[in-house]
Amino acid sequence: MVPELRELAYLEGTALTADHCLKCNICTQACPVAAVTPLFPGPKTVGPQAQRFRNPALPSPDHALDYCSSCGICTLVCPHGVKVMEINTQAKAKLAQEQGFSLRKLRNWILGRNAWWGLLGTPFAPLLNGLFGFKPFRWALEKTLGVSGRAAFPKWAGYTFRGWWRRREQKRTPIAGADAPVVVYFHGCSTNTYEPRIGQLAVKVLEHNGFRVIVPDQACCGLPMQSNGDFTAARRFAHKNTRSLANYARRGIPIVGTSGSCIMALKGDYAHILGLDDPDTHALAGGISEMSEFLWRLYQEGKLRTDFRPVSAFSARLQQQVSRGRIPYHAPCQLKAHGMGRPALDLLDLIPGLNVVEMDAECCGIAGTYGYKVEKRQIAEAVGAPLFHRLEEMGASLAVCDTETCRWHIAQMSGAHVVHPIEIIAEAYGLTAD
Repeated sequence: MVPELRELAYLEGTALTADHCLKCNICTQACPVAAVTPLFPGPKTVGPQAQRFRNPALPSPDHALDYCSSCGICTLVCPHGVKVMEINTQAKAKLAQEQGFSLRKLRNWILGRNAWWGLLGTPFAPLLNGLFGFKPFRWALEKTLGVSGRAAFPKWAGYTFRGWWRRREQKRTPIAGADAPVVVYFHGCSTNTYEPRIGQLAVKVLEHNGFRVIVPDQACCGLPMQSNGDFTAARRFAHKNTRSLANYARRGIPIVGTSGSCIMALKGDYAHILGLDDPDTHALAGGISEMSEFLWRLYQEGKLRTDFRPVSAFSARLQQQVSRGRIPYHAPCQLKAHGMGRPALDLLDLIPGLNVVEMDAECCGIAGTYGYKVEKRQIAEAVGAPLFHRLEEMGASLAVCDTETCRWHIAQMSGAHVVHPIEIIAEAYGLTAD
């Protein structure tokens, strides 16, 4: 089927799910964006309610859609199974396609290509890290492209996870671990260029539990492009991933990743938003897990090593932070959308002397690239304000979160050091990055 007809058929399919909406307004009550700005009337109004009157062949009048953050809370809370966020994201993409060229549209295109900028910037890490910390440059970026000067940009690591992996594999004895069960690691763009340390620790935790890790060719999950309305590019990346990874899933080889948002894209967005209804997409969706989800499943099966060191044996810096009392944990919206509970909390509870508590805030506000846009920055900060205030009240110097942009945003707004759960799990195992 040609792309235009395929997209039309999918939009008509989402219109059918809209008919299940009873206008109960539960989604609007739960929406973090509608609660802080009148610019967004709520997911029901611009989603199922408006979907009944949309003609896919006509221009979209729904400019309020642009303020939807696609956090997915509306779909999560709908008691009737309406895919509210998915309907809105499809309509947002159509709205973006109709817009002519502008600096804001160029900005969205740039923000959607994070994988490219991460790789291109790696050789120039010290220069770029300094440049993005230079306030006049950030001011100029805001005034020209509309990239908020207040947003927390990650720092280039100066090397890539894949480079580390290749060097490590070259040194490995070919027969080492040949009989061990195999697991595929999906690292994602952020881990590859900004936080390769997280990938290193993930590999070592999996190996500590008896697995032989493989890292096949993979592309960006496509979520940044999808979020900015570029479905054509997102589908190209999605096809690369499904072609590369689906056969592992068919062979029963588990695929795991450390980015909750990336894994949600591969697990659900390819089919439910991008409309990729093919065998590879469904095979991949059925065989991929978020890292904490995978490790907790091992524990439930009696296969997880539980030789965790107590907090008293942690490194001096981390021990000082975790010994101050309760460690706050924030579950990102994308992770909640997996419908798998809070496996990171369950895992961290296994570590002697560690006291981790979940924050009751729904959303940190950043929503991927949403909070990097100047016109949405205030909304992002207002949405996350309850979480930031709670962290400040606790005097938290350390917090835990599973998704990268959420970690960076929370750290910037609260002043806490925010880590991925795998960092604490690796510490408890006595494992360190190279």
